[in-house]
Amino acid sequence: MTAQHTATIPPAVMDSIRNALIEDIGHGDITTTQTIDAASRSEAALMAKEEAVVAGLPFFKAVFYITDPAVEIKALAADGQLVTKGTRIAAIYGSTRSILTAERLALNIMQRLCGVATLTRQFVESVSGLPVKIVDTRKTTPNMRYMEKYAVRAGGGHNHRFGLYDGVLIKDNHITACGGIKKAIEKVKKTPLLTKIEVEVKNLNELREALSTDVDVIMLDNMDTATMRQAVDKARALNSRVLIEASGNVTLQNVREIAATGVDIISTGYITHSARAADISLKIIANHDYFEVAEEFE
Repeated sequence: MTAQHTATIPPAVMDSIRNALIEDIGHGDITTTQTIDAASRSEAALMAKEEAVVAGLPFFKAVFYITDPAVEIKALAADGQLVTKGTRIAAIYGSTRSILTAERLALNIMQRLCGVATLTRQFVESVSGLPVKIVDTRKTTPNMRYMEKYAVRAGGGHNHRFGLYDGVLIKDNHITACGGIKKAIEKVKKTPLLTKIEVEVKNLNELREALSTDVDVIMLDNMDTATMRQAVDKARALNSRVLIEASGNVTLQNVREIAATGVDIISTGYITHSARAADISLKIIANHDYFEVAEEFE
């Protein structure tokens, strides 16, 4: 691999991967260096052990690139692709020591991101045919937000704001501390921000207050579907431009019922904070001359 393989990954994400390798390797992989000859070359396969949506190949490759730039990786599937049990997702070949040293972190990332993408796909498919978007939240693993939001997109979902800096979202604690919805929105509008303004409401009274202001998005927080349907109707009648988002206690069991209320967006932290790691493995499948292996993947 060369630096071009990781050129699109933000420097901060590359630093996170480097730090994760430092955490794992420390002063050296003492098992591998004692059992494997330095000259050994191997071929390994990244394989799905269950049906899953592939996500995270650029980061998987980055782990190996940082460990050893000479390791070669050929993707045999694409991010966003649904693969079945037994599918080879990628082929890795190069120094056996390097493959074994990078294996665990590379797998941790792929298993996590494939899990997020697979769960996201399930949510997206649950609302198929309805004009609504499934979006993520900031409920992500620390230092893995960029990668997890990448996985949401691979699963067919969409990204909400990335952080606190790229979108105004006035939540219940902001409203309480500020003294009301109108006051909070008025303060925001006094500043020259170019982002959309979103406000969270938890009942129909708060909805009316929010609709009396010029906000871009209204989040219906933890409402039952009957109340949500009323809220959508009132919002559409008073401001057809405003986007309506549903959030709170969204599950695979109720997401379609929520979508049927007419909301534009359904945001859920479940697809990131509760995704199960996909069952993916990396196995050494050949140990022979590097150049012979490389030719098989030309």
